Amino acid sequence: MPSPSGSTLSKPAPRFASIGSPYFGIMLAVMAVVLILSNIGASKGVVLGPIITDGGFFLFPLAYILGDVMSEVYGFKVARKAIITSFALSVFASLCYWVIIILPGFDDDYGVAKQAAIEGALGPVPQIVLASLLAFLAGQTINSWILVKMKERTGEKSLWARLMGSSVVGEFVDTLIFCSIAASVIGISDVGSFVNYVLVGFLYKTAVEFLFVPVTVLVVGWIKKREPSYGEVAAS
Repeated sequence: MPSPSGSTLSKPAPRFASIGSPYFGIMLAVMAVVLILSNIGASKGVVLGPIITDGGFFLFPLAYILGDVMSEVYGFKVARKAIITSFALSVFASLCYWVIIILPGFDDDYGVAKQAAIEGALGPVPQIVLASLLAFLAGQTINSWILVKMKERTGEKSLWARLMGSSVVGEFVDTLIFCSIAASVIGISDVGSFVNYVLVGFLYKTAVEFLFVPVTVLVVGWIKKREPSYGEVAAS
């Protein structure tokens, strides 16, 4: 629509907040903890009837929901920093597991059994961390980028569409990369089981995000109202 002067009105820049308040730090801490715990859980294969998944299936979607909130409120660059920070902490946790495993333990029957249990539980984690690192880095980055790009078009409107549209693409990329690397760790070796693993993981994670969209919208609105700087950052 032309303006009175004859020029075309430009769309307002999307609004974001700076990270000066404590809210971002809390969400970052929760994201990192969820990611570390889900990496441990993912080393265990889980069979629920015809469904094949891993032990971290109920945790991982929470990290994506937090990523959505941070992308919407703080923008792409800040969300990307949160992703990188979470994975740096996850890698650090994996290194700690490695040190714990190689430290000499007691050589009695109980000590040997304990060592075997620790190796069985934490030994595969470095490969799971690698799978998560590549998958979450790619999936969350794409998820955040799409959400912010959609916000540039719609402004404060259509938050539901941004959350759902970005989640579908991000979760598919994440699930495909993660399952391709992690399948062998949890004991999946045939094509049928792998396809089941990918499809179930993608559909489950996407369904959880869709189910929690109303909650995510409420959380986003709550934080926006309490972030003193929201609306002051016009680009991210």
